[in-house]
Amino acid sequence: MFRLIKGIFTGAAILAVALATAWAVLALWYRLPFEALGRGALAGSFALLGLAVIAGLFRRRALRALTTFTLALAAVLLWWSTLTPPADRNWAPDAARQVTGTVEGDILTLTDVRNFAWDSPEEFTESWETRSYDLTKLQSTDLFMSYWAGPQMAHMIVSFGFESGDHIAWSVEVRRQAGGGFSPIADLFKSNTLVLVAADERDVVGTRTNARGEDVQLFRIGISPDTGRELLLKYVETANSLAARPEWYNSLTTNCTTVVMTLIRSFAEEVPLDWRVLANGYLPEFAWEQGVLDQSRSVGELRALGSITPIAQAHGVGPDYSAMIREGVPAPAQD
Repeated sequence: MFRLIKGIFTGAAILAVALATAWAVLALWYRLPFEALGRGALAGSFALLGLAVIAGLFRRRALRALTTFTLALAAVLLWWSTLTPPADRNWAPDAARQVTGTVEGDILTLTDVRNFAWDSPEEFTESWETRSYDLTKLQSTDLFMSYWAGPQMAHMIVSFGFESGDHIAWSVEVRRQAGGGFSPIADLFKSNTLVLVAADERDVVGTRTNARGEDVQLFRIGISPDTGRELLLKYVETANSLAARPEWYNSLTTNCTTVVMTLIRSFAEEVPLDWRVLANGYLPEFAWEQGVLDQSRSVGELRALGSITPIAQAHGVGPDYSAMIREGVPAPAQD
């Protein structure tokens, strides 16, 4: 019995040390403010320490080895806690401004709405605008899923439509620095901050259908204007909060899907946890099961009818872009 208990303890300790070592090595590599050689040396030293401690668990001085490792890990965690998201950097142009909003009566005014014209993923004409919307004229809420890495992963955009035909699309994105890129691994380790973009659909959707050629699918959401208004105001509240207090982007816990699901859960009841929030390419199936997509058609049919990239590329990103991409896309009855 003693040997069994000792074996279980040793196995658990090995797993804990291995996981903690992997996290600390990656944190040191991605976030230490040194050149690659210095970062590599310190990260490599911690990896060797972890291996030495695991080897020490099979010897008589296992407790001393664990104590040494715990102290080293505590030092890394203390350093990690001092990393705060920056408010000012040389941001990439498309993430240079954080939208903010004010509400007076029923009028929502957004400052720094992005309306870029994209010639290619790297070539664009910048335009930041101030726009106002009458919240009593809100008619629709739509979901765009832009597939850039196979069927499992997509970028999620939520767009709100008004009686006038105007649409304002919201996208949770990585606030990259100029010349920087997106790395799902690096962005687990406080590499970039979070930015909430409010944009014209010709910008934030058009760049994905036309400039990048991604597989973009449009799903009409069956919620009432009142519910849509509540969600829109939650976006505004979050945008204002980010403008005041930046937050880290995290590709697992704070991304384009988890942030939106947090907004929805802040006012909607009975939104279950689901693995498809992480593997968000399957989010339409989850939305269909929740009854907010057209129930008269299968998800496969909705995907086919909402596949807008071919029609967007055929017609171009013109003034009628929002109306054109919605032709033939079914809208369910609203609550």
